[in-house]
Amino acid sequence: MILHCLLGFVLPQNCVFCGTCCEAHLPHVCAGCLDDLPWREQLVARDEPPFEVVAAMFDYAFPVDAALKLLKFHRRLDYVPAFATLLARAICELPKDIDALLPVPLHWRRHLQRGYNQAVELSRALQASTGLPLLCNVRRCRATPYQSGLAAQERNANLRAAFQVQQAVVSRHVLIVDDVITTGATCRELAATVLAAGIAKVSVIAVART
Repeated sequence: MILHCLLGFVLPQNCVFCGTCCEAHLPHVCAGCLDDLPWREQLVARDEPPFEVVAAMFDYAFPVDAALKLLKFHRRLDYVPAFATLLARAICELPKDIDALLPVPLHWRRHLQRGYNQAVELSRALQASTGLPLLCNVRRCRATPYQSGLAAQERNANLRAAFQVQQAVVSRHVLIVDDVITTGATCRELAATVLAAGIAKVSVIAVART
């Protein structure tokens, strides 16, 4: 703790949203921005089958929406620690039997094009703070078009049979991690895939929800 405080004094961190120097106990986001972020009134929803719970920290509104676009499409990975720190707080309100993190997979072509998977980056940061293992044996086996711009019915059709579990799964309650929940079609298709593979329960956590 003493070392952490000294590092915070010698190497202060700036807020990812406004650039203001952060306090040592609030790294990555300053107190002013923290208050102004578009927090959701209801963090956790429990009546959305097939999920046990669905959690999202923010409404998809400024500045979170702009930050997520920069993270997703412009390699602004400096947003990852900020969002992961806030997500780790939310995990404390989720069921205690969650035993693995499952980042929403990217198809290998899109991963190659982008160079990273923002859901994996968020999950790795969450793994460091929660100790939960990452489930890495689920892949996206179809290169589906982008979901943005599609109607709900088109999103469901676009994702049909998009995921595949490659090996036996030993986890019982998996937490899907994504950046944004829109209609939930991606997470539902992924949940259906892992439930069919023997996982008992699935929950979801995301930075924002539209």
